[in-house]
Amino acid sequence: MSATTILIVSPPRPSPDVRRALALEYATVAWNVGEAFLALGLGAVAGSLALVAFGATSIVEVFASVVVIWHLKPGERPDLARRSFRALRLVAMAFLVLGLALGAISIRDLVSGRVAGESWWGVAYLAVTAVVMFVLARAKKRLAERQGLEPLKAEATMTFLDGVLSVGTLIGLALNAAFGLWWADPLAALFVSVFALNEARENWHEAGEIRLRSLGSGGP
Repeated sequence: MSATTILIVSPPRPSPDVRRALALEYATVAWNVGEAFLALGLGAVAGSLALVAFGATSIVEVFASVVVIWHLKPGERPDLARRSFRALRLVAMAFLVLGLALGAISIRDLVSGRVAGESWWGVAYLAVTAVVMFVLARAKKRLAERQGLEPLKAEATMTFLDGVLSVGTLIGLALNAAFGLWWADPLAALFVSVFALNEARENWHEAGEIRLRSLGSGGP
């Protein structure tokens, strides 16, 4: 009777810096998931278009962060470039639809004069979110520059912009809550729509660059 030898090959372990990068990405995803639920909930209660818009962008950003996790994961499959290209194009289209819808609703509310309720809880949460996003963005950028992790560096910019977006939305909510400036809420939502449209353009362009690099290296 012949013995059968089974060789078990363990997947390669990521480097310490890649593990730290993955930890930062998982933390970003976890925060954005909670951010989406809380912002949408608070926005629905207060009738705040700005908060609802902010929560909607968080959902799209979770998907965008997953693309970077694919790049950082060990044992990349040969079709990773193709999958990343498709994912980034889907993210771009999602941001495009979101931006156009928010822009149309914001302009409608500015013209009609619809008044949103105040949400001090939303203001407080956005302040905390801005601090968290800026801290995460700085940590990602420093790690990416030290190790030459381009996907992480690009996503660090998105995280920083999320912090800027938090501040812009916060200002709109605060003006509405403190001074009754009804136009501040739809104006903040319009700011979110511009951000979403810019993200659509950036993700579409990044997907094109991935495809060009893949074709240049003989990839799929």
